[in-house]
Amino acid sequence: MRTILFILEKEFRQIFRDPTVLRLMLLMPVIQLIVLPMAADYEVKNIRLVVLDHDKSTYARQMVSKITSSGYFLLDGSMSNMASAMNEVEHDRADLVLEIPADFEKNLVRENNSQVFMAVNAINGVRANLGSAYLSTIIRDYNESIRLKWIQQPRSNPEPRIETTNSNWYNVHMNYRQFMVPGILVILLTMVGAILSALNIVREKEIGTIEQINVSPIRKHHFILGKLIPFWIMGQFVLTMGLTVARVVYGIVPAGSYGLIYLFSSVYLLAILGLGLLISSYVQTQQQAMLISFFIMMVSILLGGLYTSIESMPVWAQYITRFNAVSYFIEVMRMVVLKGSGLRDISRHLYTVMGFALVLNTWAVLAYSKRQ
Repeated sequence: MRTILFILEKEFRQIFRDPTVLRLMLLMPVIQLIVLPMAADYEVKNIRLVVLDHDKSTYARQMVSKITSSGYFLLDGSMSNMASAMNEVEHDRADLVLEIPADFEKNLVRENNSQVFMAVNAINGVRANLGSAYLSTIIRDYNESIRLKWIQQPRSNPEPRIETTNSNWYNVHMNYRQFMVPGILVILLTMVGAILSALNIVREKEIGTIEQINVSPIRKHHFILGKLIPFWIMGQFVLTMGLTVARVVYGIVPAGSYGLIYLFSSVYLLAILGLGLLISSYVQTQQQAMLISFFIMMVSILLGGLYTSIESMPVWAQYITRFNAVSYFIEVMRMVVLKGSGLRDISRHLYTVMGFALVLNTWAVLAYSKRQ
């Protein structure tokens, strides 16, 4: 026990002696947690729209007015021909082109049917998909409003209509920050824990102090514990700052228990720090540790379910996420913060991450060699 305390004293002195590490651990997560949720907006706005109105009719003008008043589109202008409109798309000055045919109103009134043409700039796939979906929805709503005007409403409507009403549970106003901020906090906690712990042992190798440790009577598991505990404590402090920022800046208060979040983070940090120490045991330089850590973090983040739903991924990617501790913590944070889930609800996630922590830390102890 005394040996571990000596190692802990050494590690904390080394951490507080280096102002760069302190800024990396304390200042960087706070700044990123304030900036990233404001920039990472799932809602696409200011879609540049070019309209080719060959009809110039009342219905055509009403439809264009309904589109521009939605708040999603910016009317870039009205062109006289398709060549001019496509030139705007080619020079990236327009995202969508809507062409209204010359007989739009006449066909709509006489034949109850009319078509419009939509050309989409698909260089940005997300913007193209959402933009075309927004435009199609607005046109469909406009079409429905016209039908309601034309249909005489007797006591029993001869045309059956289905109306839907919806209710948003756990995130009533569909505020994207409510589910983005907890996920981003998990990512920041992961990056700080994994990268700093990965640089820990290899730094001892580079400055030569590892040789003194190797010839000392310190046991391997004492050495790994002494390296792990300081960053575990600092990780919990980073989580506390993140939850404080989420509450003060974004007004996010967990529907569940703070204690449950800290319980899961305690186990999660053991797994992430164990991964970092494992990487540090195998590499010889800090540059190697940074590159490997960055590669693993990028894969873990992209397959963590923060930006893309796991259910929407290919089957092979869904299997990989089962071995990704990040995906479990993101899901637990959203369950506790938004849904108010209890210990029974997250028990499967907790036991899985506990297994990761046991395997990775045992591997780190076995991988560390005291031989020169």
